[in-house]
Amino acid sequence: MPLITIPTTARLPSSLRIDAQNPAVSKILSRLSRASLLTLALDWLDEDNQSLAAPFLLPDDHDEDDYDDDAFPPAPSLDALRQLYTDLQARKGSKRDVLDRFLEGDWRHGLTLYQLAMADLQYLHDHPLSQKWAAYRITPLSPRDPSDDTTDPPVVDKTSLVIPRFHPSTFLSALQARVLPDVKAHYNFDRHRTLPLLLLRIFILDSPYNTTTTTTFFGARTVYLAFPDASPHVFVSRPQSLGGAAGAGAESKSLHALLLDGVPKALSRPRQRFALRSTKLVTRNLEELIARKGGAQRTGAAAGGWGVYADEKVRESPLETVLPTPPLSEDGGDSGGRKREGPTSGEERAVKRARLVARARFGGSARVGDGKGSRREAEGDGDDGGTSTDKWRPYVRLTFHGTHVFAGIRQLVEHGIIDGERMPGWMTGEEGVTVGAVRDGRIRGFRGSGV
Repeated sequence: MPLITIPTTARLPSSLRIDAQNPAVSKILSRLSRASLLTLALDWLDEDNQSLAAPFLLPDDHDEDDYDDDAFPPAPSLDALRQLYTDLQARKGSKRDVLDRFLEGDWRHGLTLYQLAMADLQYLHDHPLSQKWAAYRITPLSPRDPSDDTTDPPVVDKTSLVIPRFHPSTFLSALQARVLPDVKAHYNFDRHRTLPLLLLRIFILDSPYNTTTTTTFFGARTVYLAFPDASPHVFVSRPQSLGGAAGAGAESKSLHALLLDGVPKALSRPRQRFALRSTKLVTRNLEELIARKGGAQRTGAAAGGWGVYADEKVRESPLETVLPTPPLSEDGGDSGGRKREGPTSGEERAVKRARLVARARFGGSARVGDGKGSRREAEGDGDDGGTSTDKWRPYVRLTFHGTHVFAGIRQLVEHGIIDGERMPGWMTGEEGVTVGAVRDGRIRGFRGSGV
């Protein structure tokens, strides 16, 4: 009797198995290194994952002799298979052999969507710069008067401190029902291994944009939503396609816009609505996003020179009742019984003072090679807002380019090119501004920069 297929708008279950010979399965797994594949196999073989990632073992009604012709005979038990992959970790070999063992041996009956999600997340951990992330701020909207019949869009409530309550299952139900009702997709939540955020992977197999009559993996798309702990922000990745389907770029843009419109709706509740506002912060460095927009760590509001107090080893803080020791006291002056150094030239004193000023303004941040570079051209613009009627002022526009703008500015301060004492705080990163305009000597926020 042939199988009966029933159309559904529900989320695809994690237990749904995909044929091991499907090209999409090989493409997802082949991106991983041999070491990562073996680590992934041991994760699949964990007791907690057996309901969704069980391997093909020797059936009870068969003998080992029945599989003598197999290149990879099935293991007699789960413990034996775990030991086999543990031994493979200690030996050298090729990645191709491990892949063949996956697809032709231990998971010959197919891989579940849950296993593919674990493989995709493993790749994200191995290559943290593989995704391009954009940071958005979750802002509350002013409640609408029931008697108001106007069609004006809701207004952002700048005085409200309300943030949405996030529950994964409730959010997924709302997202599927209100945003992606016609999309065949698999959703998977997972905690990041090293960063304080929750990752939601959305794997879209079929969408209303598809013109084919059957659901295939060709052109399937993956998009990530990252929810940092204790922060009113959400990070959204660019949709990535498995295949090179025609019109993939336009469809990805439509999907991205659909998510940006639907995420705040899924977070909203009756009489409590939210919207997403772009912070204009786009980077491939997820750790840098956490440092700038995350909330579950001490560095969120302690950038620039204040970063010295965010170190867990520092016991004294400006918030303490006892006055702290200034960070530069151990470097300057001849106090503390230290022997006074001999006279130095004016140039040496200027160089030393520039370095001390840079340390005071930037603290331990903005150093070349600190891993916070965005791997893209970061930009910051400044202008004086034009001219006035009574006094002529030049129109000045500055643009800073580079992989780590703040580290470059720090080097300019250390070399005395920029006056570090008169430099505004937004140039050190301590105001958390990435894009803005300077008018009358003050930084003005720009489209959700938070200032």
